Amino acid sequence: MEKGVPIRAISRCISVLQAINRRGSLSMMEIAQTSGVPYPTACRIVQTLLHEKLIEREPARKRYRPTMLVQSLSHGFQESDRLVACARPHIVDLTAKVTWPVSIATRVGQQMMIRDSTHTMTSLTLNNYYPGYTLPILESAAGKAYLAFASPDEQAAVLEAYRRGEGQVDPLTLQYAESGGMFSDIIEAGVATKGRNPYTATPGKTSSIGAPIFNSEGVCGALVLVFFSSSMKMPDALKQYGDKLKIAAAAISRDLSEPLSRAA
Repeated sequence: MEKGVPIRAISRCISVLQAINRRGSLSMMEIAQTSGVPYPTACRIVQTLLHEKLIEREPARKRYRPTMLVQSLSHGFQESDRLVACARPHIVDLTAKVTWPVSIATRVGQQMMIRDSTHTMTSLTLNNYYPGYTLPILESAAGKAYLAFASPDEQAAVLEAYRRGEGQVDPLTLQYAESGGMFSDIIEAGVATKGRNPYTATPGKTSSIGAPIFNSEGVCGALVLVFFSSSMKMPDALKQYGDKLKIAAAAISRDLSEPLSRAA
């Protein structure tokens, strides 16, 4: 095999497993469509994943969902453990105050990955987003809030990857980011916004506000509040929840910046 050329069978298997893990429960046709894998190939991959007990078929219908064994694939990834531990009491408290679900997310390549959320703690949600769900970095409030405060080198790397066609982004959004205007506006406001989120389980039905989270080395993630797009306009949401979100993000950042002995 030539250097740098991927094994297509493995790439397709990863795509199928990611599709099931992100959505939580999918039919065979939905698996093929979401992963971009041909239906016959997707069927064989699903059978393999069933055999390896990474997924299971729901008892009452022909849908497939991940098992707890999927978590073993991330066993060695501990970078976000302390972030989750520090953030949990703050996101629970914030949800109790505002009633809308709150999540924390970190960057993984061209995506922002949810590490923890309070979607199961409130009825004001259309879907439960579990750890592992991903969103395009420039098409999410979390990603824009994170990237605005990232180093110039990290910003340049993400934008260059988009120019090479890696990741999902609207051309106008990319142009706005490349001009520097997006990042300067977010830094001035202290938060990022995304109206009618296009890359969720219910496209267009929710909107988000994101605030950066910092540790002692710099930006390390984002705190995101999600609300129904039909419930209020973004300026009203910012007025009502923007400061509360920034205060919670700052509290998490303070906890993360403490020495481990003190934080414990």
